[in-house]
Amino acid sequence: MKLTASDLQVAHGRTQVLFGVSLELEEGGSCCVLGRNGAGKTSLMNAIMGVLPTKAGRVLLDDREITSLSPWDRVRAGLGYAPQERSGFGGMSVLENLQVVLETRRDGRRSEIDEVLDLFPRLKPLLKRPATFLSGGQRQQLAIARALLTKPRLLLLDEPTEGIQPSIVAEIEEAILALRDRDGIGLLIAEQYVEMALRMAEDYVVLEAGNAVAAGRTADMDEAAAGRLLAI
Repeated sequence: MKLTASDLQVAHGRTQVLFGVSLELEEGGSCCVLGRNGAGKTSLMNAIMGVLPTKAGRVLLDDREITSLSPWDRVRAGLGYAPQERSGFGGMSVLENLQVVLETRRDGRRSEIDEVLDLFPRLKPLLKRPATFLSGGQRQQLAIARALLTKPRLLLLDEPTEGIQPSIVAEIEEAILALRDRDGIGLLIAEQYVEMALRMAEDYVVLEAGNAVAAGRTADMDEAAAGRLLAI
C-alpha cells in the first residue's frame, strides 16, 4: 500500500503543531519519522490516522484520497495503528483485548489470535491477566498485536521502544521485521533514536518544531548530522 501525505498542517486548538509536512511511502516500504519529544511525530501519525483533523493538506492511500475519512474507515482501508499511549482496554484481559478487535471484522478467524501470539510469545501465559497490570513492554506487544488483527497493509507505530527494556525491544523489532519481510507490510515508525531507524527503516524524515528538516534513505544518512538534530 502506497501512502502519500502532502503538505499536512495540523493544530491543537490555536496552536499549530505541523507546518506543511510531506512524506511518501511506497508499497511494502519502511520509513522512520525521527524527532525530539515535541517535534510533531505523534501529531503526524494521528493526522495520517484521522485522529487529529488537518487544517490543510492531503492523505492518500494508493492514490485514493482519505483525508476526510474517520479513523475506523482508514483502518478498513488498510492502516493499522499502535499509538504511543498503548492504552487498550485496561479492565479487559489480554485475550479479551484481542477478541474485541477480531470481532470487528466479519472475516475474523480465532486462529489469527494464535498467529499474533506466535509473534509475541511473552503474552501467551498472560491471556487472563487484565491489560492494566501488564508491564510497559507487554502493553506495547499487546498494542501491536491488536493492530495486526485489523489485517493492515501499512502499520503505524508511535514510539514503539519508549520506556521498554532492551530485551523486549529486540523481540518487538524481530517480530516487526519478520512481518515486513514475510508479508510485505509497510511500516511507518515514529522514533527519536537514530539506531532504531537504521535497523528498521529504508527511509527517514526528521521533524523539528513541526517542520520536516531532513529526509532521505537511511543507507545514506549522516548519523552525526542526524544526531545533532535529535540531541536534547
